[in-house]
Amino acid sequence: MNLETPYAEAIIDMLEEAQDIGISYAFWEKGIMDWPLNRSSFSFFDTYGAAHQHWLRQTMSDDTPVWEEQPAYYFKRIDDLLEEIKIANGLIKEQDMNKNNLENLTEEMKMLGLGEKEITQMKEKMIQNLPSFEVLTKIPGSKGVIDTVLFFKQSNQSDNYYLNKFNVTLNKAQQLEEGQQYAVLTQRPEGENVQPLMRRFDSPYEAVAFFKEVAEKSELVVGHMAVNKKGKEELVRDQLLAERENGKTIYVTKEFNKTFNEPVQDQTCYVEKGRGFTVIQAANMIEGRSVYRDDLLNIGGQPYKAWMKLDMDGARDRHGNYMMNQYKDPAYGFNISEVLDNYRIKVVADPEKKEAIIAELKLGNRPLVTTTLDDKEVKLHLEAVPRYSQVNFYQENGKPEKREQFETAAYKEQKIAEAMAKSKNQDKAAAKQEGQGMAV
Repeated sequence: MNLETPYAEAIIDMLEEAQDIGISYAFWEKGIMDWPLNRSSFSFFDTYGAAHQHWLRQTMSDDTPVWEEQPAYYFKRIDDLLEEIKIANGLIKEQDMNKNNLENLTEEMKMLGLGEKEITQMKEKMIQNLPSFEVLTKIPGSKGVIDTVLFFKQSNQSDNYYLNKFNVTLNKAQQLEEGQQYAVLTQRPEGENVQPLMRRFDSPYEAVAFFKEVAEKSELVVGHMAVNKKGKEELVRDQLLAERENGKTIYVTKEFNKTFNEPVQDQTCYVEKGRGFTVIQAANMIEGRSVYRDDLLNIGGQPYKAWMKLDMDGARDRHGNYMMNQYKDPAYGFNISEVLDNYRIKVVADPEKKEAIIAELKLGNRPLVTTTLDDKEVKLHLEAVPRYSQVNFYQENGKPEKREQFETAAYKEQKIAEAMAKSKNQDKAAAKQEGQGMAV
């Protein structure tokens, strides 16, 4: 399989664009003429099954006589193909890949907003040379804790790893103590004097999903691992959460019932070399807030900027993700800087501090600001709401406040003037319509 081609860089750009939108497999044909690979040689598929079926159809329908040179058909995961094309065309040296791979992934993790704790976790797992691994982290949110899982996969052709996606899940369950985990304990066949089968989980939602599929008598518990008198590690049960028997759930504690039955709020974000939504942005979106992107591309490859928000009231896509609402900047008309000027926010008068607040809002964060209420200074959290071209105010305990309480005098006068002008226009339109009716 010869991957040398003068069009390598163009092909690489095309493959990376396919990865950006979540496509996983590429198919290509090497014809009987000795033409180099180019962009038109490729087709793309979401799944292994679809790519394999296309490969079979092409292979079986090929009617080239056996005594002539046969065309060759291939399909492969895009991340593996990218690496092989780069090696074949001298764009990366194979002996340098291990070190470069670690450096590149470290930089990608930083671009995604992750720190030394997660980077160290990644390095430790890379040393184990596993075919794939996950890096877990938790982010405190205003509605719970966001469990984040980053997925790393090793190439089939080398020991290089790739980070193409991560998942965020809003965890509203009661937070566990240090060292505690969820566990599903399943009874083995009767007559065996052995401990139940145990599977441990860090996420309550993963534990619940597994528990609901178990047919045998099982318990969902919270526990921690400890060494018994015989020197063996075993699970110490701290709390029973649910019981299951004969394929049915027969008991769920009152405190865990909401977590057990509510639909999971989660989202998978695809990234390419650290580009895409950061982990902080994704965490804020899964809590229902909007974030700002200035590096988006439309179908035609043209750059644009927009505020983005998950549509949690609509249907999910075929991958189980929420659809995305976009409010393009400046077309939609939401100017966050001008909106802030409409409220008595202490730092707005300082351009540097105002930009810092805007940067926080664009990440989807809720920065703490100082405003006045009844001539007293109060601290409130601020949130951008681009859909309504506004900002919302929240107490530190999360309780919302009416934004009208914090409007500047000038903004109140502007609103009154706009309302009066609107009313006059409506009166004129009504009078005109009435006059036309009389004329008829």
